[in-house]
Amino acid sequence: MVTELKTFIAVAQYGTFSSAAERIGLTQAAVSGHIKRLEEKIGFQLFDRTGHSAKLNNDGYRVLARAKTIVRLVETLGELDDERLSRDLRLGAIPSARSPLLDRALALFHERYADQRIQLIPDVSLHLLDQVDTGEIDLAIIVKPPFSLPPETRWSILTRDPYLLIVPSSCEESDWRRVLQSEPLLRYDRLSFGGRQVERFLRTLPFTIADAPEIPAKSMLSAVAEGQGVALVPLTGGGHDLPRGVRALPLHGKSLVKEVGVITSRQSLIEPTVNHLKDCLVEIFEIASLFNPATPLLAE
Repeated sequence: MVTELKTFIAVAQYGTFSSAAERIGLTQAAVSGHIKRLEEKIGFQLFDRTGHSAKLNNDGYRVLARAKTIVRLVETLGELDDERLSRDLRLGAIPSARSPLLDRALALFHERYADQRIQLIPDVSLHLLDQVDTGEIDLAIIVKPPFSLPPETRWSILTRDPYLLIVPSSCEESDWRRVLQSEPLLRYDRLSFGGRQVERFLRTLPFTIADAPEIPAKSMLSAVAEGQGVALVPLTGGGHDLPRGVRALPLHGKSLVKEVGVITSRQSLIEPTVNHLKDCLVEIFEIASLFNPATPLLAE
């Protein structure tokens, strides 16, 4: 069964039986056989098959997380977890990372390391990056910086989301450039990585921006709805699930993307608990992007 589950995970990841076969060193016929046996065992199909592609159906999505957990537990049967782990894990996180997704990732982590305590350290990306680099914390969820990462660190992507211009629902203009020239732009903290990214983008525009005061990221959408201005906000799924009172304009002709990820040091990844926590974060955010592709992700 574990072999079939591994094959199922590979097909879900690579999208076709043939691609999965190449990656895991099996023939396409063997991959097909594994999936057939697994579906017969659990009593329902896991994929919608169209031509050469194999797309997870709703049941497949539901089984995927469980399959990964089962495989992971089997692979670590030989590990001896300390009954008393020596210290807290130190996880840094930008404010917008505090979400149900983070809670789910921590719950998944504690399925293996039930007694491991985690100290959550909130801060801006710049400070968290420095703390990971110096070894003060083990890993951190941050916005990817606008410069090269320190050579001893490792980067794992959680989300990569395009910025859209958020305007009040009453705004009839559909050209984002005209809106930026006529409406005040609400700003994030310009010392944050997200704020710096927006600032660099605005400098490339051939017109002047009317600035509004800087406000906390968590207040950005409500401020736009109240008519205080417009805002550049990173959104997953094209902004189809925004709150009432606002709508989103794509930045046609421009590319502005926010990347959030987990940064660790090469040294800290030697510790199984740190490596597993990083994997749990990546897995939960990956599953969330499949199930809920329209979640607002504000800058720090």
